[in-house]
Amino acid sequence: MRVLVACEFSGVVRDAFAALGHDAWSCDLLESERGGKHVMGDVHDMLRDGWDLLIAHPPCTHLAVSGARWFKDKEDEQQNALRFVRVLMNAPIPRICIENPISIISSRIRKPDQIIQPWQFGHGETKATCLWLKNLPKLTPTNIVDGREARVHRASPGPDRWKERSRTLQGIADAMADQWGKP
Repeated sequence: MRVLVACEFSGVVRDAFAALGHDAWSCDLLESERGGKHVMGDVHDMLRDGWDLLIAHPPCTHLAVSGARWFKDKEDEQQNALRFVRVLMNAPIPRICIENPISIISSRIRKPDQIIQPWQFGHGETKATCLWLKNLPKLTPTNIVDGREARVHRASPGPDRWKERSRTLQGIADAMADQWGKP
């Protein structure tokens, strides 16, 4: 299966699919942290290349409700971010997952099909993550663990905090590959 993971610099989701034998690629404006099959560039240029599955992580900077106190000052940025989400949702790809935290996508486009937590997939922490799905089943939890630390929320300020907050955890990536990696 041909898998495109959009807006992923970490390579975590891409590599989970590749480990199962899929032709998996990531695309981001940043370099990949892990190397591998990665296109550094605009994902718009790749959406019509015959993919079977798209998993997209659009930047949440102007979408996430955690930044609601700044919404009044960034209406144009929000509209552009929502346009990008719509492009991803409407891409000519048979199966699609859009992943984002709790955000205005829910009120401006549509409610998510599922909200997952890291602790459902082997990571003892909280971070509500919404999934908007097209022709994909909801993810089934794989390893419910104790611990409800808000590690991402409590991350120290710094120039790379956004990277740590946006990185997909391995247990979630593995569940996506195991459960969605079938033709």
